[in-house]
Amino acid sequence: MNESMSILNLILNASFVVQLVMLMLIAASVVSWIIIVQRGRLLSATHKELRAFEERFWSGIDFNELYRECKAQPYTSAAENVFMAGLKEFSRMRQQNTSDPDAVMTGVQRALRVAITRESEELDNHLPLLATIGSTSPYIGLFGTVWGIMHSFHGLASVKQATIATVAPGISEALVATAMGLLAAIPAVIFYNRYVATTDKISTGLTTFADEFSSLLYRQAHKMHQSVKAGAESH
Repeated sequence: MNESMSILNLILNASFVVQLVMLMLIAASVVSWIIIVQRGRLLSATHKELRAFEERFWSGIDFNELYRECKAQPYTSAAENVFMAGLKEFSRMRQQNTSDPDAVMTGVQRALRVAITRESEELDNHLPLLATIGSTSPYIGLFGTVWGIMHSFHGLASVKQATIATVAPGISEALVATAMGLLAAIPAVIFYNRYVATTDKISTGLTTFADEFSSLLYRQAHKMHQSVKAGAESH
């Protein structure tokens, strides 16, 4: 009795539809854990890189030197990409002889927003799939359970006397589908919520850094404008 009621035997003896549901849930669970591990490593590394870059940024290093260091690296972090986008736009506006600080900063802030949006999209990548697995897996498992119970009761029509021994295996194999659905959904929901919070935290950090960086660039642009204005008045 115990052997016939083992999880493996229940899966092997289940109807084709229930087995197909279980296979789908196993595949969803595998995909879910791949996303969980991959996203976890990425978000953890991105958060550490943001803190490390901010320390480097506020160490007093020259912006152009920091830009060259970032450019020379084979891999650039999210914070470095935002910094490079802002400084590149600032340099481009200077090369166009745009002396108005407000015009310069309009272009710089636009470049910073675009860079932050791109980095946020990269951090959010695959998270919707994780949310989909977390929200749909219980219903897929419930479908397998309902189908299995229907199949079990349909089989009772050919039995003259129904007992617990004849009903229990069919219902048990049907309930396994619900259990597998929950096992696939619970980790997906937990890590989705955790990763969304982490992504929002990183995006907020990038936005804060961009605001501070643009303030420094605005001061520099204002000083340049005053220098150009003073030179023009002296002539």
